Amino acid sequence: MLKRLIMLALLAATAGAQDLGARGAPANAKVEIRWDRFYDNKELGELMEKLAAAFPGLTKLHAVGVSVGGRAIRAIEVTNFAKGDAARKAGFYIDGNIHGNEVQGAEVALYTAWYLLENYGKVAMVTELMDTRVFYIVPTINPDGRDSFLHDPNDAHSLRGGVMPWDEDGDGRFDEDGNDDLDGDGNITQMRRRNPHGRWKTDPKEPRLLVPCEADEEGEFDRLGEEGLDNDGDGEVNEDGPGGYDPNRNWPTDWQPPYVQGGAHDYPFSLPETRAVGKFFMDRPNIAGAQSYHNNGGMILRPPGQQNAVVQGGDVGVYDTLGRKGEQMLPGYRYMILWKDLYTVWGGEVDWLYFGRGVITFTNELWTEANMFRTAVAGPWADTRADRARFDRLLLLKDAFVDWKAFKHPTYGDVEIGGFKKNFGRTPPSFLLEEECHRNMAFTLFHADQMPKLSLDAPDVKSLGDGLFKVRVTARNARIIPSRTGQDVVAKISRPDELTIDGVTALSAGIVRDRDFNRVDFQPGKPSRIRIEAVPGMGEATVEWIVKGHGDFRVTLDSVKGGVVEVTGKVP
Repeated sequence: MLKRLIMLALLAATAGAQDLGARGAPANAKVEIRWDRFYDNKELGELMEKLAAAFPGLTKLHAVGVSVGGRAIRAIEVTNFAKGDAARKAGFYIDGNIHGNEVQGAEVALYTAWYLLENYGKVAMVTELMDTRVFYIVPTINPDGRDSFLHDPNDAHSLRGGVMPWDEDGDGRFDEDGNDDLDGDGNITQMRRRNPHGRWKTDPKEPRLLVPCEADEEGEFDRLGEEGLDNDGDGEVNEDGPGGYDPNRNWPTDWQPPYVQGGAHDYPFSLPETRAVGKFFMDRPNIAGAQSYHNNGGMILRPPGQQNAVVQGGDVGVYDTLGRKGEQMLPGYRYMILWKDLYTVWGGEVDWLYFGRGVITFTNELWTEANMFRTAVAGPWADTRADRARFDRLLLLKDAFVDWKAFKHPTYGDVEIGGFKKNFGRTPPSFLLEEECHRNMAFTLFHADQMPKLSLDAPDVKSLGDGLFKVRVTARNARIIPSRTGQDVVAKISRPDELTIDGVTALSAGIVRDRDFNRVDFQPGKPSRIRIEAVPGMGEATVEWIVKGHGDFRVTLDSVKGGVVEVTGKVP
C-alpha cells in the first residue's frame, strides 16, 4: 500500500511538471524569472549574468558603455556559437527603455533572450533561429532614467531623459526645480483646490476624477498640476527637474538643434549612452533587422520621423508585410508611420537605424489601454481616464490611485493631493506584463525570421568547346527582407554581395538578366568575383562565368547582412 501511494505521488508530481506544448513561458526553466514585475539596472545585469552562466554555449555578455551616472549599459548576445561564425550570421538588434520612464521595454527585450535560450532544442523555430541568426539585446539604453523612475518619486512623465544636468528653464541654474513629494508617500500625483468658481467639477460617474464644467455651470475645483513647489521662485512649479534632454533625439539622421527639436542636446551622439550604443551597432555590420521598445499607446511605428524623408519603395512593401502581421499578433496595436500618424521626430533612433544603417526597424509603443477591457481606443491621444478609474476599481481594487488628502501648500494654500500613481496607464499592470512581453517577443521573432536566408542552387555547367565551359549559379533568398535593403543600396551603406568561384580559371563574369533570352551583363574587373547589389526578398539572382580547367570548383556567396553560403560543382 505504501509503495502504491509513493508511486501515485511520483506520478502526480511528474504530471504537474509535464510540458504539454503550446509553449508560452518555458516549463522547467533553467533560470526562473518572474515576468510580473520590473527590475532595476543592477537586477537586469544580474539576470543577464545568470542566463550567461546557465547557457554558456549560447550567450556572450558585452559591456556596451557607461551612462552619465556611471551605470553599466550591457548587452547579451544570443546564438548557437557552435554553428558557424556568429559575426557572419544575419544579426537582429533589440533595445528598450531609451526613455527612462518607458521601463517595460527592458523586460520585453530580456524576455526575448530568456525565451530563446530556454526553448533552444525544444521549439523548432527557436532552434533554427539560434542556429542561423544572432541576437544582440540591450535591455536598457538609459539605466539612469530607469533607476530614477523605479526608485524615486515621479509622475508618469518623469524621468524621460537621463541625469546629466540641464537648464530647462533658461535661468542659468541646473535641475533646481524638480518634483516634490509633498505628502511623503513616494508618489508624485496631482494637486487641486476647492473653488466654487473653478472650471472643474467632480465626475458624477467616477467621483475620484474631475471633469470640465459646462460653459454656464458653476464649478468646484481648480486644477493646479503636478504635486510640487516653486523651488526657484520664478512663478512655475516643477519646470526644471533632473535632465531635460531626450536621448531619442540625439541620433545623426536628420538631427536638429534644440530650438528646432526639443531635447536634442548639443550634437548627434553627444550623450555617452547614445554614442556607446551607436558604436556597438556600427561594429556589427551583419545586423539586418532591429526593434526598439518604447511605451505606450499600442503602436508599431516605422520610419520616417519627418515627412521629407523617403523610405525606398521595395522597403515599404517589407514594412507593410511585417507591420500588418504585427497588428494580428498584437491585439489593439496599430501599424503607423511615425511622422504621419503620430508626430515629427528629428534625430530619432529608428530613422538612424533605417536611413543611416539600412536596417528594417520598428519602434513598438508597448501597452495599449484597449487591453484593459479589450475595447478600441480612439487614437493615441484618447482620454481614457474614466476607463483607467474603472479598471483600477474593478481589477486592481483601487491600488493604482492615491486618494485625495488635504495639504497646506505654501503658495496655493489649502489644497488636496491625489491621483493615479506613476506607473498606471503607462505600463501594464503586473498580471498583464508577461502577456505584453510574450506577444511583442513573438512579433520580433517573426521579424527576425524574415531576415535574408540565402542559398545557392547546384551549378549548371555546359561545355562551349575548345576547353571552355559556362557555369551558372542562382542565389536564392527564402525570406522577405533582401540581402541589402533598398536604402542600403541607394546610400551605399554596406558593400554589394559578392559571388566568387575558385578551383577553375575564370575568364569572364556576368549577371544574368534574362535566362530565357540569354541576356548577360558582363562585369569588368577580376573575373573570379561578381558583385550584385542584392538578392531580393523571396527572389533570386543568377550569375555566370566562362571558365577553363577541369575538376571540382566552389562558388561562395558572401553577403554582409545575409552571411556566407557555398556550393560545389565539377567541370568534366
